[in-house]
Amino acid sequence: MARVLIVGAGLTGSLCAALLRKEVSSLRYLAVWEKAGDSGGRMTTASSPHNPQCTADLGAQYITCTPHYAKKHQTFYDELLAHGILKLLTSPIEGMMMKEGDFNFVAPQGVSSIIKHYLKESGAEVYFRRCVTQINLRNDKWEVVRETGSPEQFDLVVLTMPVPQILQLQGDIVNLISEYQRQQLESVSYSSRYALGLFYEAGTKIDVPWAGQYITSNPCIRFVSIDNKKRNIESSEIGPSLVIHTTVPFGVAYLEHSIEDVQELIFQQLETFCQVLPQPVATKCLKWRHSQVTNAAANCPGQMTLHLKPFLACGGDGFTQSNFDGCITSALCVLEALKNHL
Repeated sequence: MARVLIVGAGLTGSLCAALLRKEVSSLRYLAVWEKAGDSGGRMTTASSPHNPQCTADLGAQYITCTPHYAKKHQTFYDELLAHGILKLLTSPIEGMMMKEGDFNFVAPQGVSSIIKHYLKESGAEVYFRRCVTQINLRNDKWEVVRETGSPEQFDLVVLTMPVPQILQLQGDIVNLISEYQRQQLESVSYSSRYALGLFYEAGTKIDVPWAGQYITSNPCIRFVSIDNKKRNIESSEIGPSLVIHTTVPFGVAYLEHSIEDVQELIFQQLETFCQVLPQPVATKCLKWRHSQVTNAAANCPGQMTLHLKPFLACGGDGFTQSNFDGCITSALCVLEALKNHL
């Protein structure tokens, strides 16, 4: 009867937890540790401090489903559509590139509702603000050390945080990663960007014909979305929210600058093409140091097993691709590897 820990409450981690609960009968205890204050990872949804119902997706904006994955991952899409967690994107997004046969979905309650759904399905004990610093081998178990609090022991550990964070872990794990695996992990690269959420009072009008817009002519801003309009949930009681994603070159150039300075720069650029914007009542600016995978780990589809007994593996988009289907693929690969060793 296994004690299992999943590190990271993003899409791969939460889906891993849900699949494990469904597929593995010998689970005694299942925990998910997340270093942030909430679940979601790069599918995070922020709330206005003035009205928690006024939300903005600061990570993934919508889910694109290709004909290949519509078939391959049909059960996942069907489940989320049946629960009303996903619905078709019908709002106008200017400049969106569409390939024939593709569908786009939005999450009416914000993209983090997908993660919350899977965590609920998993029945896992979910802990926030638990930052793992070391992993050690102790009597055929993993001793997992965190920044604050006592270490805990587990029979199985799955790491789903960005690959650079896996490489920063200390303890016995450093020597358990083979030279070849280390090279594979070090080859994983990510783009960086900032996301800014603007929250408005109820009744505020943002008078533009689109719900979202890709911008090609600005050095700072790549994408703007009126988030509630994008999700088709406009309401007289809840104010609108606006999301701005920066370009990757801007994100890289200002990666080590203060959030306040970056937010000010984004505002200045926003005014150059959107003079009609009212004053927000609250803002939230996020730095995505590990935004999207630009180079996944070579020759290890879906996951990397670091140790067999006890089982230790890594998963996430660093082993596939940075999208919904990439994370599903990784979670399924982790499950397969784990079932082979239970």
